[in-house]
Amino acid sequence: MWRRFDPDIVREELRVLARHGLTVTRSFFFWPHFMPEPDCLDETCVARFATFLDLCHAEGIGTIPTFIVGHMSGENWDPTWRGDHDLYRDGWLLAQQAFYIRELVRRFGEHPAVVGWLISNEVPIYGGSTEARYGKSWAELTVQAVRAAGAEHPVSLGDGAWGIEITGNDNGFRLRDLLRTIDFVGPHVYPMSDDPVRQNLTAAAICELCHFGKPVILEEFGCSTDFVSEANAAAYYRQVLHTTLLAGAVGWIAWNNTDFDLPEQDPYRHHPFEQHFGLTRADGRPKAPLLELQRFRAILDRIQFARCERAPTEVGLLVPSYFDTAYPFTNAAERPVIRQILLQAYCTARLADLAPLFVRELDSWPPARLVLCPSTKALTAPTWTRVEALAVTGSTVYLSYFPGATATQRGPWWPKLDERFGVRHQLRYGLVDPIEDDDVVWTFEQPFGDLPAGATLRFRVSGSEHARAFLPVEPVDATVIARDQHGRPALLTRRLGSGQLVLATAPIEYFAATRPRANPDEATIALYRALARAAEAAPAVTVPLPDVWCDRIVRDDGSEFVWFVSERATPTSVVPTLPPGAVLRDLETGTEVDRPIELSPYGVTVYELGS
Repeated sequence: MWRRFDPDIVREELRVLARHGLTVTRSFFFWPHFMPEPDCLDETCVARFATFLDLCHAEGIGTIPTFIVGHMSGENWDPTWRGDHDLYRDGWLLAQQAFYIRELVRRFGEHPAVVGWLISNEVPIYGGSTEARYGKSWAELTVQAVRAAGAEHPVSLGDGAWGIEITGNDNGFRLRDLLRTIDFVGPHVYPMSDDPVRQNLTAAAICELCHFGKPVILEEFGCSTDFVSEANAAAYYRQVLHTTLLAGAVGWIAWNNTDFDLPEQDPYRHHPFEQHFGLTRADGRPKAPLLELQRFRAILDRIQFARCERAPTEVGLLVPSYFDTAYPFTNAAERPVIRQILLQAYCTARLADLAPLFVRELDSWPPARLVLCPSTKALTAPTWTRVEALAVTGSTVYLSYFPGATATQRGPWWPKLDERFGVRHQLRYGLVDPIEDDDVVWTFEQPFGDLPAGATLRFRVSGSEHARAFLPVEPVDATVIARDQHGRPALLTRRLGSGQLVLATAPIEYFAATRPRANPDEATIALYRALARAAEAAPAVTVPLPDVWCDRIVRDDGSEFVWFVSERATPTSVVPTLPPGAVLRDLETGTEVDRPIELSPYGVTVYELGS
């Protein structure tokens, strides 16, 4: 771009984005071109970037320049002088990076088009994984270079947020280590799935996992229309934008601006689909995803999004520390399975109209009347004390049995299982109690939440020989709520103080997580709704369909806005349950909206909740 810069093309591309309500771009200092040799900047490229910033300012679009750009779209490029110097550990190369960043910030730090800085573009792909101490020190040194040049804009790494807290894989970029250095967290999300609901909600779940007290910007998402029809690309954009908003994201940067035609140029020669991620066609005509961004921006304007925050929730979804902490002599192969389970439980909770907050085991826990611990093999010993204390003070804590996904110390790492849950278990060392049926069927002996006595729930069974198992127990101080088709206790409760522990003896979330096209998992949705009722944590607005869900956002003047999100591939209508005396009003006109509400395939509608 910078060696064949055409300001007229750039100006027109920016104008198309601005006309559709977009306000910010990411822009890239391509490192091999901007720094052709050590201690030197290419002044032609620098001058052209200055022109680019002037064009941005003239069109009312801010930009976030990115410094260490050696990876993009399926290939890595090094400056010719880098050699084999390690990006994170080599003192000389660290000094060169600091010089490069400091000089560019010195040139452009006061330009009004600059709204933030990114150190890199997906640096774990370019520089590789590293030890956590080097990932942390590289981040601190490069961000210090930005600050040394006097810039006060927000800064983040551009690393994709692919570290252990989000993926279970330790690449050296740990969010906990970076929080004192970065100003926002910027996940890059391109899921591949075997389930439409999990595909649509993965970005939202990742944004939830990124909440560590810093703003979360969905820094990169999108899809190539070589992979997906334009209509389905628009549906994916619609789902990602609205669900991540409801998951607490406060900014969105789509990949990317425009299609282009460079079939002879690497990396597009060998990754040709990378040419068609654009919001516009190569001739500048808008594609359907750009129209979704325009509609989304209009909704943000109407609700005055800067004055809004998420509605309070009484539901927490516990993230075991075995997912984001490398304990000695534990099997790292368990971590991706924990992630699968958490994603599936998040989808189920969403479809049950709950708005779960991920709660990290080792962090402070916000108050929650319902805490979900889905298909949980292990928690640390102190956590079990916290779990009981929550129940004593009025919370309902739900745990489902899970022996783990590997043969490593297979079984529930649940100290004092019998005493804690009021049961007598019959587990055998080294063995699991296999479930040989295709389905597990629960019949409720007692009413629970909104499930009456006699209700049945059917769970499809799936998974490996390690985990396709049940927990054999008999009640002692516990109450059996439901039994399976063999008469075995399936769901039990034990009162503690003013709350309760709820035990499921089968890993029902794991079953669904390992099945393609498992959602909507109606039985688990019904169970989660019943748990919320039993815990007095049910939301104010609900919908009766298992593949449509809702959530609320609250403005600082007390106004409330309700989102209805369809996960159905066909049109549908829904009659929501509202608080007594409440009505839905059109965002533009303020007129009352008749029910039922009509939703297009994978559609989203937003209303004001009034009286």
